[in-house]
Amino acid sequence: MGLFDRVMRVIRANLNSLVNQAEDPEKMLEQIVSDMQEDLIHLRQAVAQAIATQKRTERQQSQANATADEWYRRAQLALQQGDDNLAREALTRRQTYKQTADSLQAQLGQQIGVIDKLKKDMLALESKISEAKTKKDLYIARARSAKASERLNSMLDRTNTAGSMAAFERMEEKVLQLEARSEAIAELGTDDVDKRFAALESSTPVEDELQALKKQMLSGQGSGASLPAASESTKAAVDRELEDLRSQIEGS
Repeated sequence: MGLFDRVMRVIRANLNSLVNQAEDPEKMLEQIVSDMQEDLIHLRQAVAQAIATQKRTERQQSQANATADEWYRRAQLALQQGDDNLAREALTRRQTYKQTADSLQAQLGQQIGVIDKLKKDMLALESKISEAKTKKDLYIARARSAKASERLNSMLDRTNTAGSMAAFERMEEKVLQLEARSEAIAELGTDDVDKRFAALESSTPVEDELQALKKQMLSGQGSGASLPAASESTKAAVDRELEDLRSQIEGS
């Protein structure tokens, strides 16, 4: 099992544990992303350490090859001097360093494979973290919306909705009654005014005579000679009617 597989297995185990504990979803998601980022840090450290080991192995292999080449040069020098035993010893040591270099080369091949695998796992984990952050924001928004809806429903459950609506209906009825009274008063007031204006605008002989009498009385109050003149005229008219009556009696 690769390192990345082990990391994802640990993450899934932590996720299942948090879900089973029924913790706050927002805190749970934050913790999951935090754990994944911490795992990514460890994975990057492992990659860096593997690369450092590869570099050290490469230096060791290069040094072993250089030493093997040096012993080969010495073996040639010993043969040139006619010292076969010394040349044989030099070649023996050369073989030792050559074997070391070959072994280090094999290790390098394995290390390169491990590093490539770690890099792929690291990139995959980075992609998973990016996806997890996106989903985290979405799930947190949904969780907050669900909490707000739950609080609202709880508040509505505690509120006497039927009683509140009944109170509004009673208030509406009172408003309608007040509006009806206002309209009735306005209508009655308008009729009374109309009647008074109609009475003022109407003109009858009685009213005309009354107005003339008022003017006559006012004129009499302003000039004292007017009333006697009116009395003499009336007396003359009565005398004429009396003479006419006498003439009719005598003629009969």
